[in-house]
Amino acid sequence: MASSKLPIIVTCGLPYANGPCHIGHLRTYVPADIYVRGLKKMGEEPIFICGSDSHGTPIVVNAEERGTTPTELVTRYHDHFDDVFKRMEVEFDYFGNTDDPSNHRRTRSIVSALMEEGYVYPQEIPLAYCPSCDRFLPDRYVEGICPYCSSPARGDECDQGCGRHLEPGEIKEPLCKVCGGEAEYRTQRHYFFRLSAFSDFLIEHLEGLGGTANARNYALEWVKQELKDWCITRNLEWGVKFPGQEDLVVYVWVDAPIGYISFTEEWAKWKGESWERYWRQPSRIVHFIGGDIVYHHCIFWPAMLKGAGYTLPSAVVASGMLKIENKTFSKSRGYVVWVIDDYLERGLHPDLLRYYLASYTSHTKELNFSWTIFAEKVNGELVGAMGNFVNRAVTFTSKNFDRSVPEGDLDPEVMAKIGEVLAEVKAALAEYEFKKLADGAMSLADYGNTYFQASEPWKLAKSDRERCGAVLRNCLQIAKALAIVFQPVMPAKMESAWRQLGLEGTAAEALFDDALVPLEAGRELGVPEHIFEKMDEAVVSGLDEVFRERIAAIEAKKDEKKGEEKMNFIKFEDFKSLDIRIGEVKAAERIKGSDKLLRLIVDAGSEERQIVAGIAMTHSPEELVGRKIVVLANLEPAKLFGVESQGMLLAADVGDSAVLLAPEKPVPPGTKIR
Repeated sequence: MASSKLPIIVTCGLPYANGPCHIGHLRTYVPADIYVRGLKKMGEEPIFICGSDSHGTPIVVNAEERGTTPTELVTRYHDHFDDVFKRMEVEFDYFGNTDDPSNHRRTRSIVSALMEEGYVYPQEIPLAYCPSCDRFLPDRYVEGICPYCSSPARGDECDQGCGRHLEPGEIKEPLCKVCGGEAEYRTQRHYFFRLSAFSDFLIEHLEGLGGTANARNYALEWVKQELKDWCITRNLEWGVKFPGQEDLVVYVWVDAPIGYISFTEEWAKWKGESWERYWRQPSRIVHFIGGDIVYHHCIFWPAMLKGAGYTLPSAVVASGMLKIENKTFSKSRGYVVWVIDDYLERGLHPDLLRYYLASYTSHTKELNFSWTIFAEKVNGELVGAMGNFVNRAVTFTSKNFDRSVPEGDLDPEVMAKIGEVLAEVKAALAEYEFKKLADGAMSLADYGNTYFQASEPWKLAKSDRERCGAVLRNCLQIAKALAIVFQPVMPAKMESAWRQLGLEGTAAEALFDDALVPLEAGRELGVPEHIFEKMDEAVVSGLDEVFRERIAAIEAKKDEKKGEEKMNFIKFEDFKSLDIRIGEVKAAERIKGSDKLLRLIVDAGSEERQIVAGIAMTHSPEELVGRKIVVLANLEPAKLFGVESQGMLLAADVGDSAVLLAPEKPVPPGTKIR
C-alpha cells in the first residue's frame, strides 16, 4: 500500500455507554487498532478517533431503572470503555463523549446547515402518547407490533422480526413501557431529514466506496429500494437540543456519528492541528463498524455530510457476526464473554485475545469464540510455533555465541521469504483481511521452525561452527521480522521479542521494511525468555465452567418465570379458524439486505406458497430444501423487505433459536393439522 499523501483518519463505531464491554465490541476495535498500527508501519500518519455514544432513550430508560441520572450512567460506562481499550492496547489518539459541549455545538451547526440547504423540514406526525404517564413515548419507551411483518417490536426497530428500522408513529398497538398501559396516537410537529433527495448521490457514492463488500452491497440494496425521509427529532430532555426547539432533541443517530468530527476538533486543539484537514478537505476517512450499523454509516451519514458540505468517507469496514460456543451471541441468555470479568481479571494477556480475534476467520465472516479453540490456538500457534521458534533461536545463540549475533551470510532464500511475507501482510491490510495478515506472519514462524530443524545447528555447533553461526544469524533475522509483522496484532508480546534480540527503540517504531534490514553481526542479545505460556487444561476447564454456570443460572431463572406466567386461553372456534398444514420446502434463498430472513417456496398441497421466515441465523437455505415443515396457511399476506409472505412457518422457540417442527411419519404436503 503506497503512501496516500492525504491525511488519514480511522474511526470506530462508538460504544454505547449503557453497559459493560464484551468481546463482541472488540470484534470492531481490535482490527481497527491493527489497521492503524499497520498503516504506521508503512510510513503513514493516521489519527485514530473514537468515543462514547451517550444519548438516546435506552440510556434514559436504564438510568431511570437504576435510580440514577443519564450523566452519571454515561460517565460510569465512558470511563469503563476507556479503561478496557487501554488494557486491550487499543490506542486511540482521542476518546471523546458525544455529550461533550463540542459535540453539542458541532451537531447544531451541521443540523442548521442542513436546514439552510432545505434538507430538514417540519411535519406534523402521529406519535405514541401515554395518557397515564402524560408523556409522548419516543423509541424504546414504546413497544408494539411491527407494521411490516407483524412481529413484536420496539419503537424504533423490529428487533424480533424483519429487523427493519421503524419511524415514529409506525408501530401498531403501541404500549407504554413505563406503566404497561395502552398508548394512543397524538399529533405533534417533528423534523425530518430529506434522505429521499440523496438516492442518486448515494448510489454513485456507494459504488465507489472502499472497505468491505458486505457494507457496500447491503447499503446499495437499501438505496435501490425506496428511501424514506428520516425523523431526526425526539421528545426527550437528554441529548442535543434541536436548533430553536427546546422541547426536542436530535435523534441519537444524528449526533453520534457527528462525534467523529467533534472528537477530531478536540484532538486538533490538543495537538495544535487543523480538524478541517480531515473533514473539510480531501482526506482518507475509514470507518470500522459492526455489521448491524451499516445502514447508518453507509446511507444516513454520507447523506448528512454531503448535504452539510463535509468530506465523505473513503471506506467502511464492517465486521461479521459473533457466536459464543457456536451459539448466537446473547447477553440475556448468557452467551457472552465480558472483557473485564471473564478475561482480563482472570489474568489472561490482552495479546492472546487480539490474536484470536484477528486470526480466527475473515473479518466479514461469522466469528465463533470458544475457550477450547482459544487454548488450542494459544498452545499450538503462539506457544508451539511462533514463541517456540524465537526462544530456540535466541537461547541457542546465547549459549553457543556468548549472547551475540554470529557472523555469517544471510541466505537469499530466507530474505526472499521475509519479503514474500511482507508483501502478504501489506496486501492483507489493504484488503482489511486481518486473518490473512496473521496467517502470513505465522507462515514465517513455521518457515523458521522448518529452517532451524532442517539445518540442525546443534550438530553444526560441534562440526562446523562457522556454518552454525550463519544459520543462527538467519534464524535471528527471521525472529526480527516476526517481531515486526506481528507487532500490530500483539504489540506488548512483540516488545518482549524485540528486547530479546537486543534491538534499539521499539518494535512499534519499526517499519515493515525494516524486517529486511540485516541484523548486524556482533550485536549483543537480550536475556532469553518465553514470550507465551502454555494454557493448562485446568485453566481452560475453569473458564468454561464459569461460562456454563452463568447459562445454567439464567435458564433456571427463566424456568421459574415461566412457571409464574399465566396462560391466555382461546376458544375452540378460534383454533378451528387456523389453517395449519404440512408443507414441503421446494426452494430456499437468502433475502438481500437481511441477515435474518429466508425466502421459501413451499408446496402446501393444493398450491405452492412463497413464505418469508426469520430463520437465516440458524438454518442455511441448502439444508431446508426437501424438508417437511409446518405452516400456517391462512395468515394474511405481508411484505418483508419487499418480498410478500403468503403464510408463516411454525417453529419451537428454544433459547431464542428456531427449532423446526416435522411430522412423525411421512405425510403428503397439504395434510391438515388438527
